[in-house]
Amino acid sequence: MKKQILITTVAIALASTTLSARWGHHGHHGYHSRGHYNQSTNQTAQATLTQEQKENLTFMYQEEKLARDVYITLGKLWNQRVFTNIQRSEQRHMNSVKYLLNRYNLPVPVLSDDIGVFENEELQELYNQLIAKGKSSLKDALEVGVTIEEVDIADLEAKTEGAPSDIQRVFKNLLRGSYNHLRAFNTNLGRL
Repeated sequence: MKKQILITTVAIALASTTLSARWGHHGHHGYHSRGHYNQSTNQTAQATLTQEQKENLTFMYQEEKLARDVYITLGKLWNQRVFTNIQRSEQRHMNSVKYLLNRYNLPVPVLSDDIGVFENEELQELYNQLIAKGKSSLKDALEVGVTIEEVDIADLEAKTEGAPSDIQRVFKNLLRGSYNHLRAFNTNLGRL
C-alpha cells in the first residue's frame, strides 16, 4: 500500500508538465545534507519495532537507493554538479538507514547494489519512468529531482511520527537533507 502511494504520487507528478517550485528561488546552493546521524554516539538500548515500523525502514532504504540511482544516471547524462553532489548525499542517507536496519536485525532489502537494479518490480518501473522523463531535457531532469525530494519529504515526515527516538533522529536528519536537495533542484530550475 505504501509503495502504491509513492508510485501514484510520482506518476501524478510525472504526468504534470510543470512542477511548482514550492520553495521559490532563494539562491540557496545547499547540495549537501548536514547532520547525518552519528552512528557511534547512540549506545542506548534499542526499542522493539512494530511490523509497520520495520516495513518503513525497509521502504526508506529502497527509496533512498532509488533517489541515488536516478541522480547517478541523470548526472552522467547531463554532467550537472547538482546531481553529482546530491547522489553522494543519497548514499549517506542509504548508509544511515542501513545502520538502522542492522541495529534492528532487519535484512537490507536489495540483493544488488547495481545502479538502476531493483528486485521490487514497482520500484524498477518507477526508476525506468523517472529516467525516461529525465532524459528528455535538463529541465525535465531537474523536475525529476524535485519530484523525488517532495515524495521523500512526505514519506519521511509520515514515517517519523511514533517511531523510536533513534529512528526519529535519523529520519529528521534525512529530512533536513531532502529539504536542502529540493532547494538545490529548484534553484537550478530557476537558472534555466
